[in-house]
Amino acid sequence: MSPRQSFLAIGLIVVASMLAVMLGLLVGAKPISIETAFRVLLAPDGKIESILVWTLRLPRSLTAVAGGAGLAVSGYVLQTLTRNPLADPGITGVTSGAVAPIVCCFVFVPWLSPAYYPFIGLAGGLAAASVTFWVSRGGQGRPLQLALGGVSVSLFLGAITTYVLLLTGPQSASLLFWLAGGFQGRTWSHLFYMLPWTITGVVGALALRRVIGMFMLSDHAAASMGLQLDLWKPLILILAVIPVAGVAPVAGPVAFVGLAAPHIARLLKPPGTGWEIGLSAVLGALIVTVADVLARSVAIPRELPVGIITALLGGPVFIYLIQRGQFNLAGETR
Repeated sequence: MSPRQSFLAIGLIVVASMLAVMLGLLVGAKPISIETAFRVLLAPDGKIESILVWTLRLPRSLTAVAGGAGLAVSGYVLQTLTRNPLADPGITGVTSGAVAPIVCCFVFVPWLSPAYYPFIGLAGGLAAASVTFWVSRGGQGRPLQLALGGVSVSLFLGAITTYVLLLTGPQSASLLFWLAGGFQGRTWSHLFYMLPWTITGVVGALALRRVIGMFMLSDHAAASMGLQLDLWKPLILILAVIPVAGVAPVAGPVAFVGLAAPHIARLLKPPGTGWEIGLSAVLGALIVTVADVLARSVAIPRELPVGIITALLGGPVFIYLIQRGQFNLAGETR
C-alpha cells in the first residue's frame, strides 16, 4: 500500500468505527430509532432517550473505541519488541499481571482509591511480562515458547485471582463479570479515566515509531545502527504495558484484540511502522466497538461480556497463527 492508500484505509476504518458507535446508540434493551438518536445527539432534552444516549450508550461506545485502540497498539509493540508474532497483552501474561493485583487490592484493600489501579496494573503487567520474557529467553525464543511461557504465567496469576474471588462472597458476581471483560455501565468518568493511558500508549508508539521499527531487526543489527538496547528495551516494554494498565481497571481483560489487529494491519502491507501502528489502533477500535454492539444485542435483555465475543473471534485467529508455524512480522511464511 502507498501512503495515500494507507491514509484512505485508516479513514475508512474510522468511518466504520463511527458507524459502529452510531449503531451502539440504537441497540439495547430499549431500541432507539436513528432519527431519535440524531435528534437527541444534536439537542439533548433530558427525556429517557436522551439519557440513554448521552449517559449510557455514547460514553460506553467511546470507551470501547479507546480501549480497543490501546490494546491493539500494545499488542503491536509487544510483537515488534519480541519479534514474535504470537505476542499480545493476554498471551504474554501482561493482562493477567495487571488484573490480579487489581483484584487483590479491590478485595483486601477496599479503601484504596481506584485512581491508583492503573499504576498497580502497570507494575503487575511489567512484572508478568518480565517473567514471560525471561522464560522465552528475553522474548527471542520460538513463538510457541513465548506462548507457553505466557500461558504459564497467566495460569498462575489466574489461580491467584480465582482464590481471591472465593474469599469475596457476594462481591464475586460483579468481579466475575468484570473479569470476563466488558463495558457495561461505563460512563464519561470511566472514559476520561482511561483516555490518558490509551493516548500515552498510542501517541508514544507513533512518536517512537523509528525506534520500534528497529526492533524488527536483530539485536546486533539494531545496535549497529546506534540503538541502545539496554535503554530502549525496558522503555518500549513500559510503553506497551501502559494502555493495558489503563484499560484493565475499566473493562477488565479483553482478549485477542492485541493479537489480531496488528496482524490484520500487516496483511494490508502499509509502507512503514507509523502506518502499521495507526492501522492497528483503528482496527482495534473497530473490533472492540463491534464486539460491544454484539454483546449488548445478541441476548437482549441480557448482555454478554465483550471478552467472550472477542475470544470467540480471536480464538480461531490464534489457532490459525499457530498452525502456520514460523513466520515473520510481515505476515509471510518462512
